Amino acid sequence: MSQKQLLSVTIVTYNSGRFIRRCLESVLEQRHPHLEVIVVDNASTDGTTDILEHFENRCVVVYNEENIGFAGAQNQAISMSRGAWVLTLNPDVLLLPDFCTHLMEVADMHPRLGTVCGKLLMMDASFQIPDQRVVDTTGIYFNPMLRHHDRGCLETDNGHFRNYEYVFGASAAAACYRREMIDDISVDGEFFDSDFFAYREDADVAWRAQLYGWTCIYTPIAFGYHVRKLRPGMRRFLPPDINMHSVKNRFLMRAKNITAGVYLRNFLPILIRDIGILTYCLIAERSSLKAFYLFAKDWSRVMAKRRVIQGRKRVDEAYMQKWFRFSPVSQPADVPELATEPSSDVDNLHVNEEDTSERKLSL
Repeated sequence: MSQKQLLSVTIVTYNSGRFIRRCLESVLEQRHPHLEVIVVDNASTDGTTDILEHFENRCVVVYNEENIGFAGAQNQAISMSRGAWVLTLNPDVLLLPDFCTHLMEVADMHPRLGTVCGKLLMMDASFQIPDQRVVDTTGIYFNPMLRHHDRGCLETDNGHFRNYEYVFGASAAAACYRREMIDDISVDGEFFDSDFFAYREDADVAWRAQLYGWTCIYTPIAFGYHVRKLRPGMRRFLPPDINMHSVKNRFLMRAKNITAGVYLRNFLPILIRDIGILTYCLIAERSSLKAFYLFAKDWSRVMAKRRVIQGRKRVDEAYMQKWFRFSPVSQPADVPELATEPSSDVDNLHVNEEDTSERKLSL
């Protein structure tokens, strides 16, 4: 098998025992013929490792002695992978059987296509699917406040995301990255910035990829389901560390990637958002004030990364400025030879709970 035929699936687990068995079963039941699966566990304590042991004959499984974060563990898995494309996958995602096949149908459309994503729909933590399909993500976009959002998140799936489109980037819950792009945009050998530890690292990658002239395409017929734990309105229910990293990474991402034109054009919305964040941290979320200390402490390293990234920028200001809007920005992708309707499997995802040692995903 050549590297070009191989798709590498990389999964990071941390106390993911509730989800990982079903996730891996959905991956191993993919109809794409050439897959390798690499799982890196970040020192789970909830029994995740016991579940992973049952998959060691079909997957590469690595057990870290400490939690090095999503970014570090994904980099670890990617460095071990061999495929021409790498699909990063969250352990709380279930894929329909043709998901990988549909991603690969568009993967070689043109040499500067660096990322492919499909449509993730929402399900709850008990793997129940709403009667009406609800969108989790169809790619990510940035608004002028430098907030990034999942396109279509929480919207009823009524067919309005049925076209192939170029979007800003993909959620790393299920993002497929070209190997050449991974190598091209890595800084100091890191694809995901380990300073992020967790959260927003996929938006950082998307921004860096756009600066380097790589594009991202959304395919409407690659379907999966995602148990989304982070969404608007849930901040006060999240662990303090998650919120702290989210604040820190907003400023890390901006410091490395923003161009002068984007900053000047959006100065007022950015300032309003920054004041709001600082005020909220001072009044209601003092545990997140640590984010500002960590950001300042790493300033010299962040600026060194910025110099590398900005020095290799391949696009102009006008190109970057068009992506930062209050409503999602996309561009049509002409792929007339491919299907635009999903498989009927999309409405037939069931999980058999009869035996926890032999749980099977039925699609």
